[in-house]
Amino acid sequence: MHSGGPVADRSGSPDDERFMRSAIEMARSGIEAGQAPFGACIVREGRIVACAHNEVWRRTDITAHAEVVALRTACRSLGTIDLSGCTIYATAEPCPMCFTACHWARMSRIVFAGRIADAAEAGFRELTISNHDMKRLGGSEIEIVADVLRDEARELFRLFADRPQRGVY
Repeated sequence: MHSGGPVADRSGSPDDERFMRSAIEMARSGIEAGQAPFGACIVREGRIVACAHNEVWRRTDITAHAEVVALRTACRSLGTIDLSGCTIYATAEPCPMCFTACHWARMSRIVFAGRIADAAEAGFRELTISNHDMKRLGGSEIEIVADVLRDEARELFRLFADRPQRGVY
């Protein structure tokens, strides 16, 4: 697990907070729909291209993480698999699968709120390799911005924990 060293290439901006709030609202919608507490929005040139929440339980598809659902929607919407110039806002640090999908889509930036440890504390079986380590080990050029509205994202896990029926994986 990442031990608190540098994770961000730079700090977040007011626009990052604005778009992260959209991802947080998507996660809230997902929780209300009985899904896991994750949301993601993809933005290009200041415009939201796609927003999604986790749909693992609804689709019975372990790969239907919020980031993957948003990537699929953005690719269809833009008619391309090349998402250069796009930023993904994720309510939690993307797992290795989601980070890799962002890398393959040529996303320019990943901005995340909660950390891997936050998801693990909520009971999710997280792999403990950070996005910073994935970037470094894989030679990815993707820019990473961490901890944007982290406290608000951690609140999503508390909201999820209060649900009588909640599914973690």
